[in-house]
Amino acid sequence: MEQQTMGARIAALRKEKGMTQLELAGKMHVTDKAVSKWERDKAAPDIHSLPGLAELLGTNVDALLSAARPPVAAKSKASRISQIVGLILRVIPLAMGVAAAVLSILGEIGMRDLGILLGIGLFCIALYLLDNSPDP
Repeated sequence: MEQQTMGARIAALRKEKGMTQLELAGKMHVTDKAVSKWERDKAAPDIHSLPGLAELLGTNVDALLSAARPPVAAKSKASRISQIVGLILRVIPLAMGVAAAVLSILGEIGMRDLGILLGIGLFCIALYLLDNSPDP
């Protein structure tokens, strides 16, 4: 048997008691929208209200809290790789700009090498912008 989320458990117990969301909300001194969010696992009841909620639903706090957590959408490997590449493409131009500025101030870099450093930075910016531009 699959364990219910807290929201599903609240909804099932409320229905067993023959209460509407509005009735439960009135007894809990919250809005029916709050009850709806609880039942859809978009929010959870305040910790101080759990004993009263459990009593109204004919259960105990332990039973409410032992419900399963709603599933968390796992990020795909491709999404994580894309985030890392995006970060790298934003950091490299900064590093190239700092290196070019420091070496230029110290007189340790020629114009050709300075152009190469800044070109690498601009290329990375272009790649990042191309990868993150909105689709037409």
